[in-house]
Amino acid sequence: MKFQVIPVTPYQQNCTLMWCEETKKAAVVDPGGDLDRIEQAVSQHGVELEKILVTHGHLDHVGGVAALAKKLNLPIEGPHKDDKFWIDMLPEQSQMMGFPPAEVFEPNRWLEGGDEITVGNETIEVRFCPGHTPGHVILFHRPSQLAIVGDVLFQGSIGRTDFPRGDYDTLIDSIRTQLWPLGDEVQFIPGHGPMSTFGHERKTNPFVADKNLKQ
Repeated sequence: MKFQVIPVTPYQQNCTLMWCEETKKAAVVDPGGDLDRIEQAVSQHGVELEKILVTHGHLDHVGGVAALAKKLNLPIEGPHKDDKFWIDMLPEQSQMMGFPPAEVFEPNRWLEGGDEITVGNETIEVRFCPGHTPGHVILFHRPSQLAIVGDVLFQGSIGRTDFPRGDYDTLIDSIRTQLWPLGDEVQFIPGHGPMSTFGHERKTNPFVADKNLKQ
């Protein structure tokens, strides 16, 4: 599995283009906006988009989903249905945050923990990781030890939990039970900022370092 991170929107959200090397079939994860930049990357790598994947329903992650799906006739997979209320509020989110108007959409498939997604000949595992939003999912490609974690975890930080239906304790539990068991060597692409590994965050992240979470 190959990938390119494409920061989009004024929030510099990490949209990810990922593709199967054998088939050149690709998926775009969290196309929050700047669709021209995403399409440019697709063209540059000579890949064919076959679906849109969504980690959660916040505007900077999904603002371009409906427009891209319509333009290229792509199916949408994710997030978990508990984020439907965020997607339904996209027009209000756009107005509040000063973004271009974003259309509401209905995914072709809501995702659950334990589901699998295909991109070409590659298989991606879905983990349900609520806390930042109630319907947040993360995507894990086991062969390349790569996770796309949206706004669950960042280098040195974690997702905010002061939004509607966010919950700090739930987020910490999601990180410890859904991310850490995947292995310290796993690299992850966060929703914003630089990549890191789970092992590095377990040692150094003040919110979730093992030494700070002894029970």
